[in-house]
Amino acid sequence: MIEPLSADKLRWICDPASLPFETTADVDPLPAVIGQDSAVEALKFGLECSAAGQNIFVRGLTGTGRMRLVRRMLEELRPTCHVKHDLCYVHNFTEVDRPRLVTLPAGRARTFRRSVHQFAEFIRDGLAEALNADAVKARREAIERIGNDRIEKITEPFESALKEAGLALVSVQLGPVAQTAIFPVVDGKPVPPEEYEDLRDSGGITDEQHSTFETNRETYQRQLEGITGDVRKIRRRTAMAVHSVIEGTARSILDEIARDILVEFPGEDVRRFLSEVIDDVAENRLDASDKEPFDPIRTYGVNIVVEHNEDDACPLVVDNTPTLNNLLGTIDREWSQRGPGLSDYSMIRGGSLLSADGGYLILEARDVLGEPAAWKYLMRTLRTGELEIVPSEFGALYAAPSLKPEPIPTRVRVILIGDADLYYMLDAYDPDFSNLFKVLADFESDLPREPEGVQQYAGAIARMANDDRLLHFDRTAVAALLEHGARIAARRGKVTTRAGRIVDIGEEAAFLAKQAGGELVLAEHVLSAVRRTKERAELPSRRFRDYLRDGTIQVQTEGSVVGQINGLAVINAGMLTYGFPARITASIGAGSAGIINIEGQASLSGNIHTKGIHILAGLLRNLLRLDHPLAFSASLAFEQSYGGIDGDSASCAEICCLMSALTNVPLRQDVAITGAIDQMGHVQAIGGVNEKIEGFFDTCVDIGLSGTQGVIIPHANAGDLMLRHDVVEACREGKFRVWAVQTVRDALAILTGREVGEPDDDSNYAEGTLLGDAVLKATEYWVMSLQNPGTYFSVEEEESSEDD
Repeated sequence: MIEPLSADKLRWICDPASLPFETTADVDPLPAVIGQDSAVEALKFGLECSAAGQNIFVRGLTGTGRMRLVRRMLEELRPTCHVKHDLCYVHNFTEVDRPRLVTLPAGRARTFRRSVHQFAEFIRDGLAEALNADAVKARREAIERIGNDRIEKITEPFESALKEAGLALVSVQLGPVAQTAIFPVVDGKPVPPEEYEDLRDSGGITDEQHSTFETNRETYQRQLEGITGDVRKIRRRTAMAVHSVIEGTARSILDEIARDILVEFPGEDVRRFLSEVIDDVAENRLDASDKEPFDPIRTYGVNIVVEHNEDDACPLVVDNTPTLNNLLGTIDREWSQRGPGLSDYSMIRGGSLLSADGGYLILEARDVLGEPAAWKYLMRTLRTGELEIVPSEFGALYAAPSLKPEPIPTRVRVILIGDADLYYMLDAYDPDFSNLFKVLADFESDLPREPEGVQQYAGAIARMANDDRLLHFDRTAVAALLEHGARIAARRGKVTTRAGRIVDIGEEAAFLAKQAGGELVLAEHVLSAVRRTKERAELPSRRFRDYLRDGTIQVQTEGSVVGQINGLAVINAGMLTYGFPARITASIGAGSAGIINIEGQASLSGNIHTKGIHILAGLLRNLLRLDHPLAFSASLAFEQSYGGIDGDSASCAEICCLMSALTNVPLRQDVAITGAIDQMGHVQAIGGVNEKIEGFFDTCVDIGLSGTQGVIIPHANAGDLMLRHDVVEACREGKFRVWAVQTVRDALAILTGREVGEPDDDSNYAEGTLLGDAVLKATEYWVMSLQNPGTYFSVEEEESSEDD
C-alpha cells in the first residue's frame, strides 16, 4: 500500500535565517528582470541589430505589469539609436493635395519654422515697400517713359492728319472697355456720329460735307486700327518690362533671404520648397489688382509632425491605444455650416509610429489586433519602410476632398508583447510576420529556487521598495514572498518571475505595515495580504462551499459507494484559482452502447475531456487483457454539473469509477483523486494541484473532518506542492493525507483497500484480485451478448459512432 506523503514534502519552507541580510535596505536593487538571461540577450540583440526585419516579439510575460517591465528593461539596456530626424510638412505648389515632406536634423525643426515664418512675414509686410523703393520706381518710370515716347511718335503724325481733315480722336467707354473712335469736328468741337446725322437732317451741314466725312473716316479708320495694334503692343511690352523689373527685383530680394535659410538648412527638400515659394510670389502675388485673399504666413508655413532634441535619448514610445489613427496619424478638417472644408498641410498630425521614428515602439499585440485595420497598416509600414498617414484606400473614409501627404520614410523598431498562442497564430496566418519579427524574446515564467535565484528575488523586492517608495521588507517578509512565488509557480524547485503578482502582494503588505504603524514589512503582513487578496475574489468558492454544507450539492466525504468517486476540478476568479470536489458516477450493464460520455452527449464535453474518455477504452483493454471483445453499456457523468467540462485531469477518477461499477467494489468517499491517465495506466501530471487538494480539504472541514480523508495526486506533481499552512498542519497531525501515485493500480488499491492484481505470463489475474473480478464480469457481459447477438456492440464501434 502506498504511504501518504510526509508533512515536510507538502510545502517548501524558506528559512529566513538562510537569507544573508536583515532587510531589503541591505540588498542592492537588481534590474527589473531576474532570471531571464536568454530573453534579455535576445532583446538586446533585437535592439542593437540594424538589419531589416529584426523587430521583436516578447513572448511569455503575463499580468498587468509586463509593459512597465519591458520599458524598464529598455531603459536599463540603453539601446543604440538610429539617426533621428525632425519631420515637417509644407505646401505643395504643383499638387496642392500632396503636401511635401521636409526632413531636418534632430532638434532643428523649430528653428526652420521660425526662419520660414519670418520669411513669410517679410513677404506680407516688407516686400511691397521694397518694390516701391526709389531705385525700382525710377526704373519703372524710365520704362514707362520710353513706351509713352514710342506711342507718341506713332500717334502724333496721325492726329495731325486728322486735324487737317477736320476730324478728331475721341476715347469712348463701352461698358468695361475703352475704345478710340474718329469724330467729325464742327465749330471746333468733336461731334458724335448721331449728332452729325441730325445736323445734316437739320441743314447744319451740307451733304457734300457729310460725304467727305464718311470718306475720310473710312480711310483714317483703317489707319487707326493699325496704329491701335501697334500702340497695344508697345503698352503690353512696356507692362511686361515693368513687371519683369518688379519680378526680378522681388526674386533678387527673396533669393537673398532664402540663401541665408539654405546656409543653415542645406537640404534639397528645403531648397525646393523655398524655390517654389519664390516662384509663387513672383508669378502670382505681385499683381496689386489680385482680389483673392492671401495670407503668406498660412500658405508658406511649416507644420512640424515630429521633432526631437538632439541630445535626447532614443525615442521610446508606448502606445496603449493603438488605433489606426493613433498609429499612423490623422488629418484634421475645418468644418462649416456647409459641411467639411478644405484641409491643408498644416492639419496633418503624426502618430506613434512617427513619434518613435529612429527609436522603439512598444505595443500589446492583442490591442493592435483588436483595432480595425491597425495590424494591416502596421505590417505594411514595417514591410515598405514608408508611412502613409492616410492610406490611399482609406481616402474615401475622409470627407472629400482629402489630402494625400507624401509618404514618410521611417526606421522604427517595434516591440510586440503577447502570449504564446498569439505568437503561433500570427506565425501561421500572417505570411509577413516571420520576416518582420525575426527576434523572439521568450520569457520564462519561473526561476530556480537556488541561493543565487533567492538573492535575485530579494534584489527585485528591494527594487520594488525603492521605486515605489515603500517600507523596506525584513527577511521574514522576503521569505514569505518567496514562498508565495513558489506557490504561484507550482513547479518543483521554482519560484515565479511574474513580477506583477508579487508586486501586488508586496504593495498591499507594505500598505498594511504602514497602516499598523510599523517601520518594516513583516511576514505577517505578507500573509495577511495573500489572505485578503484571496478573500476579495472567493465569492464563487464561498457560495459553492455553502451549497456543499447545506446539501444542495451532494458530495460524500465518508463511507464507500459503488460506481461513485470524488474527482477534483478548479475554477478561476481573476488571477486566483479555487479547487472543489466534483462527484463522478458510473454505471455498467448488459447492452450494446459501449462507453457513454454523458457530458459529450449533452454537448458539454470539451475536446480534451472527450479524448480522455476515448483513452479509457484503450486502458480497459490493457488492464483486462481479454481474449474476446468488450461488450457492455457504461455511462460516466459529472453529477450536478451544468456547465462545460474540459481537460483530462479527471480521467484517472473516471477509470477508477468505471472499474468500481464493473466489479461492484465500493470506492472510498473520504478520498478524492485527480490525475490524467494514459492507455498504459500511468497517472500523469495535472495543473492546479495545490488548489484541488485545498478545495477538498475545505469541503471536508465544512462537512466534518473525520481524520481518514485525503487526496490522491499524480506522483509527478508531488514536487509541485505548496499547500496552505493549515492543510500541512492537518497532515502533520494525521487528520488529512496526500498520496502520490504512479499508476492506476496504486490509486485503486487506496480507494478499494483490495489487492488490484498483476497479470501472470499468460495475462491472467489471480483469483480474488480486483482486476481478476473485472475480467470475470467483462466475460459475463460478453457471454450475455453472444446469447443475444443482435445487441452486440463493441467499445471500439461506439467510439467511431461518437466521432461520427
